[in-house]
Amino acid sequence: MILAKNVCKKFGDRTVLKDVTLEVQAGETMVIMGASGTGKSVFLKIIMGLLEPDAGEIWIGDKEITRLTNKEMDEIRKRIGMVFQFSALFDSLTVGENVGFSLFRHTKLTRNQIDKIVEEKLEMVGLPGIKDVMPAELSGGMRKRVSLARAISMDPQIVLYDEPTTGLDPITADGINKLINKLHDQLKVTSIVVTHDMKSAFTVATKMAMLKDGKIIFNGTPDEIRQTDDPWVKEFINTAILTND
Repeated sequence: MILAKNVCKKFGDRTVLKDVTLEVQAGETMVIMGASGTGKSVFLKIIMGLLEPDAGEIWIGDKEITRLTNKEMDEIRKRIGMVFQFSALFDSLTVGENVGFSLFRHTKLTRNQIDKIVEEKLEMVGLPGIKDVMPAELSGGMRKRVSLARAISMDPQIVLYDEPTTGLDPITADGINKLINKLHDQLKVTSIVVTHDMKSAFTVATKMAMLKDGKIIFNGTPDEIRQTDDPWVKEFINTAILTND
């Protein structure tokens, strides 16, 4: 479903990604971990087409997206939903207008049809009946759920999550993790989750990758990462678990 081949990205003199190669099979939930500044969020934005790599290829299905026109890339983006770290809701729009934003822009559906889809997606994330509420009236956990409802509004094949539990209390974070798993099972989506939260990582992952110094240093299952002999990976996981506790 997603294949990154030898992806490189620099900002000025700073190299963020160095020959990153990663394959995500259809239906997998790939969790990408690593210290701050290792390029995890940059990698997501490159997959989404929000940033261009300096070198390498990004394949979404049978399309290599770095060579696409803006119009062609817009068609690819319709297959991808993204949940941003701080939800990125439009504060001047209602919840319903936020969730239906892509539907209004990219489809010819009527207002009534869009309202029906919006209600359906809000119910799917456990927030029925709030489409007329403004984002400022919501808690952090509710904003995250609305962001997730917006991400799935176009029935995407792929959902990208950038730190989905950041800033949430443990109970709310656990609810988001369960929701990620529910949507994975219910919608059969392929997902990439960037997170520092080890509990979240082990709750949602079917595969895990570790970024260090801009390179993938581990790629395997949750069981394999628990049993790794790599001292840096072991220290990162153990420290992160202790910090979360």
